[in-house]
Amino acid sequence: MLHPVGPLPAVVYWRRRLLVLGCAVGLLGGGGWVTAAAMGSDPEESTATAATGPAPAPPVLDQVVPSLAAVELPTTTPAPTGVPEPVAPGPVEGGPCTDDMISVEVRSDPASAPVGSKPTFHLVVTNVAPVSCVRTLDKGLQEVVLLDGAGTRLWGSNDCFPEAGSDVRTLAPGEAADFSVLWSGLGSEPGCAGDRAALPPGQYVLRARLDTKTSPDAALTLT
Repeated sequence: MLHPVGPLPAVVYWRRRLLVLGCAVGLLGGGGWVTAAAMGSDPEESTATAATGPAPAPPVLDQVVPSLAAVELPTTTPAPTGVPEPVAPGPVEGGPCTDDMISVEVRSDPASAPVGSKPTFHLVVTNVAPVSCVRTLDKGLQEVVLLDGAGTRLWGSNDCFPEAGSDVRTLAPGEAADFSVLWSGLGSEPGCAGDRAALPPGQYVLRARLDTKTSPDAALTLT
């Protein structure tokens, strides 16, 4: 082993052996340095790293959903000022008289009458609109009733002598139509049922209507 054998001079074989030996020594030296570097790390640092572990990742929602403070919410835009409100159409000239365009009143002539007398009641329809309008004023749509102080119905103008007929009128602004009803002084029921008797003295209430429009109450005194 120590004496090289071959056709070449001995010095050639010694050089080759020295070159191989040097490479082997170099490899052994490099491995030792790596081992020493690995073993020379700070044990406390390694322990802390092992104890705490890697920093936790942020929650999934925090990665996807932005903070509410960073979200710009839409603001309510105020309604523009100075814009006029839509105006409902007013009454039409020559159109129908609605209940809002007329007034209905009732009164007694006289307002105080003796028991058994025959006072006259007046049903008055007035156009209170600023334009002329048309209204059906048929007798069958008119009614005057008499009530006691408790609101009990004692008499009605259509109970015993109902009237019919056609009466369509055009009422000018402020124009009134007056219809008179003669009362016999006797009580009555719808359909003229039961006995009719004179009402005793006292305070009574008159109320009138034209179809769906009703008048305020008016007082009647029987003495």
